[in-house]
Amino acid sequence: MSDFGRTPKINKSAGRDHWTYCYSVMFSGAGIKGVTVFGASDDRAAYVKEYPVSTVGICATIYRLLGIDPKTRVKDRIGRPIEIAHGGHPIDEILA
Repeated sequence: MSDFGRTPKINKSAGRDHWTYCYSVMFSGAGIKGVTVFGASDDRAAYVKEYPVSTVGICATIYRLLGIDPKTRVKDRIGRPIEIAHGGHPIDEILA
């Protein structure tokens, strides 16, 4: 996983800039279905076309695979109970 995708257009310096609208994540092993592609981008890889997943969904998936309930609450620095996956849901479609 990276922090950004790349712009669908080449810039004036023959490179590509950061692009937050569409990027990819690769999971392997640890309870992930093999050879599974989930979601899709448009034909220019600029925007999500099917099944958008946010970082909280990725986090919830990792917690689930570690055997930790993503809805588990811990206290923050001032004592407020916060879900460890911040309301995210595991990506069930990629789990074995």
